[in-house]
Amino acid sequence: MKKRFLGFAIAMILLLCSGCTGSNPLPAQSDVTDKALKDVFAEHGVKVGTCISSQVISNPNMAGLVMSQYNSCTMENAMKPDAILSLEKSRGEGNLVVEFNNDARRVLEWAKNHHFSMRGHTFIWYSQTPDWIFYQDFDPSKSFVDRETMLSRMEALIKGTFEELERLGYLELFYAYDVVNEAWNENGTMRENYWSQIIGDDYLWYAFYYADKYAPESVALYYNDYNEQYKADTIAAFVTTLVDEKGRSLIDGIGLQGHLFTADDLQLYFESVDTLAKTGLTLEMTEIDVGLGAYQKPLTPTDDKLKMQGRYYYELIGGLFDRIDAGTLKMDAVTFWGFSDGISWRSEYRPQLYNSDLDPKYALYGAMQIKEYAGY
Repeated sequence: MKKRFLGFAIAMILLLCSGCTGSNPLPAQSDVTDKALKDVFAEHGVKVGTCISSQVISNPNMAGLVMSQYNSCTMENAMKPDAILSLEKSRGEGNLVVEFNNDARRVLEWAKNHHFSMRGHTFIWYSQTPDWIFYQDFDPSKSFVDRETMLSRMEALIKGTFEELERLGYLELFYAYDVVNEAWNENGTMRENYWSQIIGDDYLWYAFYYADKYAPESVALYYNDYNEQYKADTIAAFVTTLVDEKGRSLIDGIGLQGHLFTADDLQLYFESVDTLAKTGLTLEMTEIDVGLGAYQKPLTPTDDKLKMQGRYYYELIGGLFDRIDAGTLKMDAVTFWGFSDGISWRSEYRPQLYNSDLDPKYALYGAMQIKEYAGY
C-alpha cells in the first residue's frame, strides 16, 4: 500500500512540475505552423534576432535552431570593450588598440557564412570595460589620465572597431551599433562612471560624435538602456541633445532592452514605447526576455505560469506589431536575449521562447501570435 501511494505521489509531482522536468505539453513547432519566427516578423518589416556566442554555434542543435528561426544576431559578450581591447598593443601604441580575439572572429565568420545581419554591442559602458583604459600608461597603479587623453582613447576605441571590422571583412554585416549603453538612472540622473568622471557629462555627446564620424552610413547608431519604462522621459530629452554644430542628429535610434517580468505592467511599458516613438527615431527591442514572476522573485514554472508567460509575450509582441502597422512606431528589429532557458543569463526565471531541451514554449507561440497555443 505504501509503495502504491509513493508511486502515485511521484507521478503527481512530475505532472504538476512538468515545466521543471523538461517535459512539454505543447506540439512541435513544425506541427503547429510552417512558418519560422523570422517569417512572422518579416510580415511587419522587422528583423528578428538573438544573442549568440561560441558556445551556441558549437552546439549543432542550438546553431540549427538559430539558423532556422532568426535572421539577426548580437554577440552576447565578445564585442564588449573588455573583449576587444589589447593591453599589450595599447601600451605599445600609446593609445587604445582594438583586436578581436579568436572567439569573436569565429562568431563573426559564422554569422557571415550563414547570412546573418548583426547588431554591434557595445562601445561606451560602465560595465565590462577594463579599468586600465582610464589610467596613465594603462597602469591602474597610476593616476587617471586627463580629459583630452580620455577623449583620444574613446575615439581610438570607436574608430579602431570600425576599422578592424572592415579590415577583417565583416563590417557589411552590421546594420546597427549600440554606441552608449545604460548611461541613465531611473531617477533621471546620469550614472556615475569613469567616463563621466574624467571627461565630464559631455562624454555622451562625444561618443556619438565619434561614432557618427567613423561609422558607415549603413550602420545606424543607437543609445541602449534597460528599465526603459521608468526612463522614457529622460531618454527622450537626452536624445535631443545629440546634434552637431549644424543641428544634424548624431543618433539614429533608441534601443529598448525589454528585460521584463510577467508581473510588470504592460500598459506602462507601452506608454514608454509611445513616448520614445514620438522622438521620431527608430526604436529597436534589443534584449527581450520575459521572466516568470518579478525581480528577485522567480516563480516555479508550472504549466499555468508558463501559460501566463505565453499570454504576456503574445500581448507584448502584438502591441508592437499594432503600432508598427499603424505607422506610429518606427521599429526595424527585435532581438531576444537568448532563445532557450538553459543558456539564459536569467535562467532561474525561465524567460525564453524555448525550454532547456529546445522545445517550444507557450512563449514562442505567443511571440509568433499563434493564440491557440499561447496559453489562452
